[in-house]
Amino acid sequence: MTPTTDSRTHLIPDCSARPGDDPIFALNAEAVKRAAAGESVLNATLGALMEDDGTLAVMPVVQEALSGVPFKRGAAYAPIAGESRFLAAVIRDTFGASPLAAQSVAVATPGGTGALHHAIVNLLAPGDALLTASYFWGPYKTLAQHTRRRIETHPMFDAGGHFDTGSFEEALVRQVGSQGRALVLLNTPCNNPTGYSLDERDWAGVVSAVRHATQLGPVSLLLDLAYAKFGAAGADGWVRHVQSLAGDALVLGAWTASKSFAQYGARVGALIAAHPDAEERTRLFNALSFSCRGTWSNCNHTGMLAVTELLENPALRARADGERDRLRTLLDERVAAFNTGAQAAGLRYPRYEGGFFVTVFANDPERVAAAMRDRGVFVVPINGAVRIALCSTPRKDVPRLIEALAKGLAT
Repeated sequence: MTPTTDSRTHLIPDCSARPGDDPIFALNAEAVKRAAAGESVLNATLGALMEDDGTLAVMPVVQEALSGVPFKRGAAYAPIAGESRFLAAVIRDTFGASPLAAQSVAVATPGGTGALHHAIVNLLAPGDALLTASYFWGPYKTLAQHTRRRIETHPMFDAGGHFDTGSFEEALVRQVGSQGRALVLLNTPCNNPTGYSLDERDWAGVVSAVRHATQLGPVSLLLDLAYAKFGAAGADGWVRHVQSLAGDALVLGAWTASKSFAQYGARVGALIAAHPDAEERTRLFNALSFSCRGTWSNCNHTGMLAVTELLENPALRARADGERDRLRTLLDERVAAFNTGAQAAGLRYPRYEGGFFVTVFANDPERVAAAMRDRGVFVVPINGAVRIALCSTPRKDVPRLIEALAKGLAT
């Protein structure tokens, strides 16, 4: 059915009734307003890592690298696809010693969101749907709708609490059958919103399902790596698993400096595409570069140059790794405190070993979140759960958070 045209607006029908604010940012604004009025507020909504004193956690070496970029060089236009040294450094940072590193091309994007955009518009036709798990970062749907695509989901967890590889395979095969291709979006390690990271058993099922589906049509597997640097030990094992799919599926990675370098505002990211066929890599690079020119034209030049030094300069990289380790320890202490308290309180939530967020299951998330707000504790209601940003929750406030959760669930 064609939407009715409203003669009072210049907007096309598809855009005339869109919301003006992201729900998470709206909740954050309310929390900030109440705190400014003198109320004791615990704001566990936004995905930025905060110090225990409530200030933004940053890495001093990043400021040094940004300050070291020659002003006139940073002020100049960057190449459309991004600085070649930056792209090569990001590929190495993502795939390390894996053969995938030599089989990859990349383009610069404004954060991981830009990488997701480029994958959607180049690997799905208008009207097609991307496939992701039932617990996903809300802007995936926004990106799909904005680009005239759709989103389809499969149940994320099975009865035993593992990634539901059976439902994933069913949904993937069905999607390839219906639209002739598939773009799978996996946010791991440290899924947003659940904090869940795929383990060896999960990956074995995912690889088997993807390989099966590639016999029916082209499948692209996109890893959203926003939180990968905050995963538990061994979380980088995903590289070994996706390596086994190279040539059968297109393997992609959405890389970002936002979390790994605590530079949310710099908007430095990249989309990496790995394929063993050189001609296919050329086609991919050309298509992605074309999309760069057709959207943002080019990215933050100063940010790219600084991040390149942080990745390539041995001394700066060592310092960055050390400073990130401190931030990871800061977060891990909150994760451990949450797990101890949540288990004692009988809360139901997925396996949580690291990452910015955790999700607690709830039958009526809106009611639970509202009851928590009455106690000055802000979380984000999502389908079947509430999302908690432990990244912005001071360690000392974790007991208050758990108490509010337990009371909200009992309301």
